[in-house]
Amino acid sequence: MENDPTQIDRIQQYLRRITPQARRNLLVEIERMQIYGEDMPCSDIILAELRAEFRNSGESQNRVGNPSRHFFRPIEILFVDRAAELANSGQISRGSLAAIWEWITKSLLPTMAEEYCEAMKTLLVMDKAREAHRIAGEFQGKVAKCLQSTLASEELLERTRVVLAQYTASRGAIEDLKKIVSALLIADAIVAFNQALPASIDNLDAPTLAAVRAPLDAFAAKYPHAVPFALTIVAKHLKTPWQLIRLATKMAPGRRAPQVESTPYAASVSVVLDHLDDKRLGLQRALKGSRVAMAKDILTEIYTIEEALQVRIEDLGASEWGRRLDKLMAAVAADLQIEFQGLPPGVHHVLESCKRHPHAAHGMLASLRGMLGLGHRPGA
Repeated sequence: MENDPTQIDRIQQYLRRITPQARRNLLVEIERMQIYGEDMPCSDIILAELRAEFRNSGESQNRVGNPSRHFFRPIEILFVDRAAELANSGQISRGSLAAIWEWITKSLLPTMAEEYCEAMKTLLVMDKAREAHRIAGEFQGKVAKCLQSTLASEELLERTRVVLAQYTASRGAIEDLKKIVSALLIADAIVAFNQALPASIDNLDAPTLAAVRAPLDAFAAKYPHAVPFALTIVAKHLKTPWQLIRLATKMAPGRRAPQVESTPYAASVSVVLDHLDDKRLGLQRALKGSRVAMAKDILTEIYTIEEALQVRIEDLGASEWGRRLDKLMAAVAADLQIEFQGLPPGVHHVLESCKRHPHAAHGMLASLRGMLGLGHRPGA
């Protein structure tokens, strides 16, 4: 029983025994688990205790304090609210940051980190932003170079994984650490690319696409290994994230999946599928919380993304993208079935008004275009 006084007392005793930093990490981990629908016994009691502690001590709810925020700031455009295990090669999970920062400051470079934090606190109090930026940049360079050596071999990587596990239970944190290293090494280029894009992109149509492609192509030519980072950044500028696939479909010589896969930005399709997966998880949480209006909005967006993929890429079902899309939509259907199954006969759920689009009609149109020799339809 979660409200058992004896159990609450045991939890309070345990929390008092562990260090303040361990309590912060525990708070981050439980919040991360809740975001992604993972259950943990007594989580509500633990969260209440931890949040009360930080509230009463006057500490910010943001567990990443000012020195660390400045350390990560050049690459924060890559941070996402996804579990580390779900973050793709261009994304870094916010849930990993507190543990990675503690590992850097306590295990990797404790003396340098202490000097950096003390210097930053002084500069921030004195509002010396330019000097703080310089000091943060110097420490970023030192950490990145040290991490390059630390992760240079499988043996060293495994050692790092073991030590990092002392700070977080997330198995994906080591992958986030590797991405942080790669991003810090080109931090200036990431900042410049982000600033070169339009602040907000309403529609990735022809004129806007050209404005995006120019800095994107330049970035990709210089840092081909960092294209996933660039795609994440572009997606964050889009008001309609699924439009990211136009980076690939507009370049492709045709609409078939292999033709789209051959383009330099084919990974944009996978990024959109990740976005669809986020929406699926959001729908699942909305349904569990009986937030029907929110669920309806999310479901409508899910069907819009599905349609966009089906319309713009032919033979999608035969590709790995198509198989992943089918799996995601099957999971959505399963969640909806659970939601609908308790309804009395003849009673319709409001979510049933969110109709899926008749993709078979799109297939027939594609066949008709082929019969008439119209080929690839421009502007898709």
